[in-house]
Amino acid sequence: MSQNTVKKELRTRLRRERSQKFSPANFNVILKSPEIANATTIASYVSYGDEPSTDEINQAFLKAGKKLLLPRVNGLTLDWVYWDGDLKKLKVSKNLEEPIGPATVDFSELTAVVVPALHIDKDGYRLGQGGGFYDRALAYLPGWKIGLVHTEELTAMTLPRESHDMPLDAAATPSMVVRFKR
Repeated sequence: MSQNTVKKELRTRLRRERSQKFSPANFNVILKSPEIANATTIASYVSYGDEPSTDEINQAFLKAGKKLLLPRVNGLTLDWVYWDGDLKKLKVSKNLEEPIGPATVDFSELTAVVVPALHIDKDGYRLGQGGGFYDRALAYLPGWKIGLVHTEELTAMTLPRESHDMPLDAAATPSMVVRFKR
């Protein structure tokens, strides 16, 4: 069985488990990490459905005077757009709220990246939704990379990997930040 097939089957199971166990929580624990506290520009995302919520942390980033980049799907890649917190500057596209405005190509100030995940393993590899958007983006985005998962979604098992999969520097649950050794 190919890694792609294994991942697809695992995603189906993990999505079902997430929907059965989901309980709202905040991820403010990452605000205390030095990598976030000292960041000047952060790339994040707007969560949807039963994903770990980014609402509070995105607002906290802005309140702390940080510049915030949000992703917008562009074909097979993600464009990154500065967002000031104005909900009128978001549009819904295929269940995702995406920023309106010009994309940036200058990531020289980017110091931290917050990404979604269905599961993150002991080595920092994440299983995402399957589009490959974040793995492609993580390959070129500088900065400290942290994934958000519900408590049970940080696992000691090794997730299936492919050559394009990119490891994270850390994972956050509602109660802790775990850094991975590199």
